[in-house]
Amino acid sequence: MEIIEIKKVIEKVLDDNKANDIVAIDLQKKSQIADFMIIASGTSSRHLQSLSEILVSELKKYGVFGCRIEGRESNDWKLVDAIDIIVHIFHPEKRIF
Repeated sequence: MEIIEIKKVIEKVLDDNKANDIVAIDLQKKSQIADFMIIASGTSSRHLQSLSEILVSELKKYGVFGCRIEGRESNDWKLVDAIDIIVHIFHPEKRIF
């Protein structure tokens, strides 16, 4: 699956599961860490956790394996390492900060 298709899947999964303020940043010519960074907000700590788990599960269905969730113990932030795409999911107050 191409990176652009994976990006679209991630954005759709986040949108379908009520994530707010979804922004994608193209890093392809700016960083070797990832091709894209996607930032979104959830409404509560439970919503953040749910979004991250659903995202990893959905990516597996598309053949994207090896994704990891960072920040499991945090109530304000989650990071999903989707290989070439990094997804940050914030509690709205922390995202503003």
